[in-house]
Amino acid sequence: EVQLVESGGGSVQAGGSLTLSCGASVYTYGRFTMAWFRQAPGKEREGVADIGSDGTISYIDSIKGRFTISRDNAKNTLNLQMNNLKPEDTAMYYCAARLGMIPGDIWAAPTNYDYWGQGTQVTVSS
Repeated sequence: EVQLVESGGGSVQAGGSLTLSCGASVYTYGRFTMAWFRQAPGKEREGVADIGSDGTISYIDSIKGRFTISRDNAKNTLNLQMNNLKPEDTAMYYCAARLGMIPGDIWAAPTNYDYWGQGTQVTVSS
C-alpha cells in the first residue's frame, strides 16, 4: 500500500511563496506518476501539475510560470514550489500517485490516480 503525506501549506499574502512537499512510503517510487491536485470549497478537484516516471511534466495554464513541480526519487519526495501566489490559488492541495505512465492529455483527471494524501491547506489573502 502506498501512503502519501503532504506538508508545507499555510497562509500567505498575495505575491508570496510556499513550497509543498509530499513524502511517499513505497519501494518503487520511481515507477509512479506523481501529481498535485487542489480543491477549493464548492469546486471540483482539479489537477495542478504532474510529473511522470520519465520526468515529463504538465501544468494547468493558470499556474504556468508561477509553480514548479519536481521529484526526488532517491528520497521518495514530490515538491511543488509556488511563487506569486494569488487569492484564487486558495484551496486544499493533494498529492496523488499512480503506478506507471498516464497519457499526456488525461493526466489531470482525478480518476486516473490510485493513491491520495490527506491534503494540506493553502490560503492566499489579498
